[in-house]
Formats: sequence, C-alpha cells, structure tokens
Amino acid sequence: MVSNRNLRVLSVFTLVMINVAAVLNLAQLSILAEYGLSAVFYVVIAALLFFVPVSLVSAELATGWPKRGGVYIWVKEAFGPSLGFLAIWLQWFENVVWYPTILSASSAYIAFAFNPSLASNPLYTMIMIFLITWVITLINFRGMKVSGQVSSYCTIAGTLFPAALVIILGVLWISSGGTSQTPLTLSNLVPEFNAANILFLVGIFLSFAGIEMSAVHAQEVKDPQKNYPKAILLSAFIILVVSVLGALAISVVVPKADIQLNAGVMEAFSKFFKLYNFPWVMPLIAILVAAGSVGAVSTWIVGPSKGLLVTARDGNLPPFFQKVNENGMPTNLLISQAVIITLLSLIFLFEPSVNSSYWLLTVLTSQLYLIMYILMFAAAIKLRYSQPMVKRPYKVPGGNVGMWVVAGVGIISCLVAILVGFIPPSQFGATGSAALEFTGFLAVGVVIVCTVPFVIRYFRKSDWKRIGKIKDK
Repeated sequence: MVSNRNLRVLSVFTLVMINVAAVLNLAQLSILAEYGLSAVFYVVIAALLFFVPVSLVSAELATGWPKRGGVYIWVKEAFGPSLGFLAIWLQWFENVVWYPTILSASSAYIAFAFNPSLASNPLYTMIMIFLITWVITLINFRGMKVSGQVSSYCTIAGTLFPAALVIILGVLWISSGGTSQTPLTLSNLVPEFNAANILFLVGIFLSFAGIEMSAVHAQEVKDPQKNYPKAILLSAFIILVVSVLGALAISVVVPKADIQLNAGVMEAFSKFFKLYNFPWVMPLIAILVAAGSVGAVSTWIVGPSKGLLVTARDGNLPPFFQKVNENGMPTNLLISQAVIITLLSLIFLFEPSVNSSYWLLTVLTSQLYLIMYILMFAAAIKLRYSQPMVKRPYKVPGGNVGMWVVAGVGIISCLVAILVGFIPPSQFGATGSAALEFTGFLAVGVVIVCTVPFVIRYFRKSDWKRIGKIKDK
C-alpha cells in the first residue's frame, strides 16, 4: 500500500523547478541565439500563440481536477476514456523517442569536463546513456519527494545558474564596450516572413511544450488548488525571461556561423572565460550544465509514466503495468520505459544509416504531441459546458468567451504547426519522391501511433481494472 507520508510533498518552489526542468533546455537557447535580436520576436509570438494558452488552460484544468493523471483525466472527463488514453499515450510516446537525444547531449557535456574528444565516441556515449537512464530510473523509485529534490537541485545548479551567469557575462560584455556579434538595432527585431522562418517559429512552439506534464503530480502538491496555478504562472515567467536573455547573451559573443545546437551555451562560456581570463572554470560549468539536462530527463522519466499508471489502473493496460512500490512509483512502467530508451539509444548510436530515420521519427512525435494539445484545449472548452459546477480555483479570465479565445488560439496554432510540419525540410527535398516519402511517412505514422491505444482498449481483458484495485505489495 502507498504510504501517506508520500502525499502532499511538493511545494510551490519544487513544482516550479519541475516545470522549469521540463520545459527550459539550454540547447534551445543556442537555437534562438542564431536569430539574434529577432529571437525576442519569435519568443513573444510563440508565447502568445502557444505557451501562454497551454499554461493558462493547464492551470485551470489541474485546479479543477487536482488528481493524478494530468491530461488523461482532463480529456477523459470531457470525451471519455478512449480519447483520454490516446492523450496520455501521445505524451508518453513523444518523450520516449526524445530521451536518447537529450541523454547524448548530457554525455557530451560530461565529456567536455574531462576529455572533449570522448563526446564523439559512440561507445562512451552509449555507456553514459545507459548509466544515466538506469541511475535516474532507480532514483525515481524513491518517490516524488526525492524525484522533486533531484529536479530542483539539478535545475538550479545546472540550468538556472548557468543561464543567469551567461546573461550576466553578456550584459557585462556589452556594457564594457565589447563588440556584439549580432546587430542590436530595432530594425533587426522583426525577421523576414518566409517559409524557413515559419518553420522555425513552429519549432519554437514545441521547445516550449511540456508545462502541462507536472499536473500528473497534482495529488503530491500541497494545497494544489491554490499553489498549482501559482507555480504554473511563475514557471512560465522564468522560462520566457531566461529564454530571451540567455539567447541574446550567446548571440552577442558567439558568431552566428559558429553556434552549434547542443554546445552554444558552452561556446559562449568558453569565449567569455577566455576574455576574462578564467578558462579553468569551464570543466565545472560543463558538469553543471550536464546536471541540468539530467534533471530534465529525471522530470520527464517519471511524469508521463505516472499518467500511464492512472490509465492502466482504469483497465487500459495489463496488471503488470499497474504495480507501484511503497513510495507510490510505477516501478514496472519505469523499468519498461528504461529498456525501450536503452534499445533506441543503441540503434541511434551504432547505426549511422538510421540517423535520418530517427530524425523522421522525432518529427513524427512532434506532430503527435501537437495532437495531444488539441485534445487538451478542446477538453477545456467542453468541460466549461459539460461540468460548469466543478470548482475551479483558477479559471482562464473572461468567462466562457475567454476560454474560447485562449483555447481557440491554442487549437489553431497547433493545427497550423501540424500542417507546416508536413512540409519536407531541405535535406529531404522539397519536391519529387523524397518529399512524397517524407509526407507519407508522417501521415502513416500518425495513423498507426494514434490507432495503438484504441487497439489496446479493444483487446483489453475485463479483469484488468479489477486487478488494478488490489493493494500493492
């Protein structure tokens, strides 16, 4: 049986750190930095069209239905268990495919502290991914209090501190008369509107995805109706401010042509420390940044799994996946997930020929995640009418009209992003058979992945839900 000592262990501060760990990725600062001052424009538009609607809607839904399950519960309450299962399935599937990418970045950061040449060694990377995956999985067996502490410490030391430091160094550099590597005039604030920039804006949407995930921990939050919306709004503010200022700090010191996706922040630190004659600090910064990415992985490893646990206990998955330990953690789900991550990492690392296929799979999961958000926004609108008497300590402002506007903007943004996502990037060819293969893969992939939860429900056994109610050993 789950012990009462594991309930209500998350404070506002811890929930904020979980949210920041889930969404804020220092690698995304490098992506934004390539666009210089126009990064501000992209962040503002992405915030208005996607991130703010997600934050406001998830805050209302989490306070109206403050129980484990997150998006599964919300969509289930609005549209029934089948679509609820689809929503949490899409959230979980997207993240399992994403893990090898962030874990390989973590491995590279660690290598940078000791022997940078190891970062390109596939055997080293495989070993590090294996170790990080299983160590973090086992740590999460200890319960949400320990998991929340890991996320908090790693986020503060490995994400917020490095981001704050690079911002301060950037301000010092400009204020002391240093030359900016990117123009900082108002004319550079608004970018040109072309296909490439629209694709980039869609990518920024997805870089801000994930703040709704922490709702699966609602029952562990102290006074969730009051504290959850506080945590969501404070998290959103921190994420947006750090994204803008951090990207600008990198762009002022690192030339656009030299910015690398996963190493932009490290390149900025390297240049700053050389300028100020502190190169010996680099190994420490590398370890801290690696800790930040590990904290993000820890947050995502447990979040969607706990959402799947709720749907499993509703009879949608076999009893094997319903088991929790004395700390209330879904051990069998976590172990199964770690095995899948390990296998994906092996394919990704040792078969270079499948890299393009893996990239295609990543694009596919982005499309699937956007479908999940459409379900979430639609559920928020539906619940305003189907369950108007449910107390919502936080509500999207403006009554039902306000909800239609906020959730409607979110739905339209997701639909546009999905359509844009079917446009083949240049490396796949804009026309001809390559473009057709790209679009066809995505279309078929979306249909197959979205069909899986319905197939599982069709073949589920009648006693799965009954067994799920038995007390855990």
